[in-house]
Amino acid sequence: MSWLSSLKSVFSPAQEVKEDDIQTVLQNYVLPNSSNALKDRISQLNVEGRVLQLTINTYPEEKDYLQQIHDDLADALEKCGIQELNLHIIQQKHVAHGEAGHSCSSKPKAENSNLPPVMDASPKAEVDPNNPPIQKAAPQQRDVAAHPRIQNVILVSSGKGGVGKSTTTVNLALALQKLGLKVGVLDADIYGPSIPTMLGNAGRTPLIENENFVPIDAYGMAVLSIGHLIGAHNTPVAWRGPKATGALMQLFNQTLWPDLDVLVIDMPPGTGDIQLTLAQRIPVTGAVIVTTPQNVALMDATKGIELFNKVNIPVLGVIENMSTHICSNCGHEEQIFGTGGGDQLSEQYEIPLLGRLPLNVQIRENADNGKPSVVAQDEAADSYMNIAQAVMVQMDKLPKRQRDDKRIF
Repeated sequence: MSWLSSLKSVFSPAQEVKEDDIQTVLQNYVLPNSSNALKDRISQLNVEGRVLQLTINTYPEEKDYLQQIHDDLADALEKCGIQELNLHIIQQKHVAHGEAGHSCSSKPKAENSNLPPVMDASPKAEVDPNNPPIQKAAPQQRDVAAHPRIQNVILVSSGKGGVGKSTTTVNLALALQKLGLKVGVLDADIYGPSIPTMLGNAGRTPLIENENFVPIDAYGMAVLSIGHLIGAHNTPVAWRGPKATGALMQLFNQTLWPDLDVLVIDMPPGTGDIQLTLAQRIPVTGAVIVTTPQNVALMDATKGIELFNKVNIPVLGVIENMSTHICSNCGHEEQIFGTGGGDQLSEQYEIPLLGRLPLNVQIRENADNGKPSVVAQDEAADSYMNIAQAVMVQMDKLPKRQRDDKRIF
């Protein structure tokens, strides 16, 4: 089998879409913490190829179960040949609970009381006691078992793009390696993968062994990015959220990672599907927040910290990038993006300020040339080494996750 056909078999396994099975799944699914059937809430359903577009009505008291509903259905529909579920929510006004205590009315309440009630004449699906409907609790970070070959997973994140997150990722990973750790890098920025360029292996493609990717070596680190799989630099990744998160999980689970002390993950900007997927399905040790002193960047970084707090991922600290600029001609120092941003976040959330990095042309040039600062030993190399040491100190303070060596990928 050629490399290309092997790659297609991993990302696009052949499976027939079974519409009858889809209907069965939707008819038998009972909403979490309720006696209502999902089928009574569906207002629109459309299957295009292997993508299912589903619109349902929900109520405010069900907001905590929306992610669980999506995950339950996505798992069940995958067996029916559906690769991507796009679940659209129409939130109705609050409806009082009935005598059952946890059940909600299965039909939206009419706005005009003079209108006659809408009668539902559709046959009710009988629930097979030997094959009950899908019911499972939404996974929590504390329930995710450790990877059998990866001791720690560190997320490098930012609330917005353009703050130097990817540059920080590669230099932090290289600095941790210099401190004696076995390090890997996973590029989770599905829509804007830049790690291959920064580590000097753009254009290379991974080998595939038994439908698993073999990570690419970069300066002694095991590295993998969606950028290694999509070909030319100008190829866009035009994927909806579920497909992007599915690709991320394959990169994490279907890669032959060696024994690693740390896997550093370069996150996409924002607080969307990929961040939530990581929180529920990947064992994360902690997150590092990258920001600039600029007020706009600080506001977005705050959102990132709040998200990690809500999903119980420890924030190891904040890195203030582009902190100051020293003119290469006259030596004048200027705070182009403002001052004190990292200190402000550190004080507000009681997290360490791991370090500050200058706005230095050498950092950019070396990253663009595939030789990051820690490799090139430019003026910023010592700053990255100090940050890596601070990260290790914070990691050592955290309890170790229980490992599951029987986990199969």
